[in-house]
Amino acid sequence: MGRSPCCEKAHTNKGTWTREEDERLIAYIQAHGEGCWRSLPKAAGLLRCGKSCRLRWINYLRPDLKRGNFTREEDELIIKLHSILGNRWSLIAARLPGRTDNEIKNYWNSHIKRKLLSKGIDPFTHGPIIIDSDKKIIDGFGCKFQKNPVEKNLTELNLELSIGPPSQHPLESKEKKVCFYCSLGLENSKDCRCGRSRSSSSTTADFLRMEL
Repeated sequence: MGRSPCCEKAHTNKGTWTREEDERLIAYIQAHGEGCWRSLPKAAGLLRCGKSCRLRWINYLRPDLKRGNFTREEDELIIKLHSILGNRWSLIAARLPGRTDNEIKNYWNSHIKRKLLSKGIDPFTHGPIIIDSDKKIIDGFGCKFQKNPVEKNLTELNLELSIGPPSQHPLESKEKKVCFYCSLGLENSKDCRCGRSRSSSSTTADFLRMEL
């Protein structure tokens, strides 16, 4: 079973707060304190949700709120606290008097984060940005490049190529070409031009001499 709503939305005002509503809220809190936000709207005579009253008071009507731009000291403190606490804006706001968590969060996303990125600092880790693809390291003061070792080895290879006729295999060079008549089995034909008929006849004669 969920938590019951703090008010009936059908009977509450929405949108921009009027000057009269601000004055009623300020007068009630100055007289009675913040108290319980669920019962405050009815006690103060406001047709507003308790959450709306709380946010209006904390973010706009508190007398101790700081107005104007953030100082350089506040910027440095926010960066230091964010490196320790992360996105815990309420804890960061507790260490910056007069600043709200919502105000600090908006200021971080709109200003400080871009400032860190422009210096090469990761706004999440607060360290230098490292890009693994080409080992590019940005340290906020300049860029350092580390050459990819694979690319370095490729540049050192000697890739000179020579174009020429294919070399003849030694076995192919020893084999003699066969003429048309020898391919038909007519080695002893008088028209044979590859010399196989003469070589075969001389080989036969030598064999006969050996037998004699």
